[in-house]
Amino acid sequence: MKQYPELKLDGLKVLTDETGILQHTKYSIIDKRQGYTTDDNARALIAALRYHKIYNNSEALDLAHTYLTFLLFMQNTRGAFHNVLGFDRTYRDKVGSEDSNGRTIWATGYTLVSNATKEMKQITREMFDRGLPTSRGFKASRAKAFTIIGLADYYSSFPSDKNIFDEIEVLAGSLASSYKLESSANWRWFEPQLTYCNARLPQALFMAYSVTENRSYLDVAEESMDFLVQEQFTDDIFRPVGSKGWYHKGKRKAQFDQQPIEASCMVEAAVSALKCTGNYKYRDLALKAFDWYHGCNTGQVSLLKKGSFRCYDGITSKGLNQNSGAESTISYYLAHLLLKENHII
Repeated sequence: MKQYPELKLDGLKVLTDETGILQHTKYSIIDKRQGYTTDDNARALIAALRYHKIYNNSEALDLAHTYLTFLLFMQNTRGAFHNVLGFDRTYRDKVGSEDSNGRTIWATGYTLVSNATKEMKQITREMFDRGLPTSRGFKASRAKAFTIIGLADYYSSFPSDKNIFDEIEVLAGSLASSYKLESSANWRWFEPQLTYCNARLPQALFMAYSVTENRSYLDVAEESMDFLVQEQFTDDIFRPVGSKGWYHKGKRKAQFDQQPIEASCMVEAAVSALKCTGNYKYRDLALKAFDWYHGCNTGQVSLLKKGSFRCYDGITSKGLNQNSGAESTISYYLAHLLLKENHII
């Protein structure tokens, strides 16, 4: 088995202050002008709690407490979440995107089945219950997927909760309907384009199948995952769709900029598929996607900053993006920790 460096908390700690995890850097310097986002703090909460589960590390639990406190501050009186907070702690939006709200439902659902403290779970339960109704109006596919993932995490420990089962059915049914509407023999996908966090869509349906045993969800999950693998792996190298142009049906696929979050999403989707089907091809896919961070990529460069666990912000046509913000770093933690938790690395 290939050896990977033992993961330390340094990459998260350096980006985190008493408010939460900061969004951006200029090179290795934190750019406080850009403030914080719910997107990043929701992801960081999951990463910190995964770390705590594996290593029983008190520092990780302290970080999780900080990220949870941030999310509590970002929830409005109607249950929805702001997304952007300035460094001066003022809200920079009226309400966050559907994606940021979906990610927060995922993070709170995960927290409720984690090793978080009783007090953390008590406040999380209130946030979860107040936030979940917002998902019923989601139009964005990824917001639906994030929500399904969080609800499936929650349901794994609370299988008697019929309301959660029903919510998963509604959201998964909506994704499956989108797939049937948009897919064709040569384009087995939910939308007429591949953009960001693509692997979250099949991942959500693998997890929905694990809960509902609705075979149609598994069929769509496997077909769309196979298509994504076909389009994003060449010669066993993960080559995610580039963010400069994306990949629109019938057009050429953008090669750059390749984003670290895509490798993480593929790792997590492959692990969900492995757990759902038992097919070891998904284990191999997870490792190949993870190796993108470690130099098995288009540029043959490591995405990890030397001497730290911070992750560069992607691969451009000119080489590495030298910034190393929260999204990229957290994405590495999420992938690494999930593989560790499932004894794949």
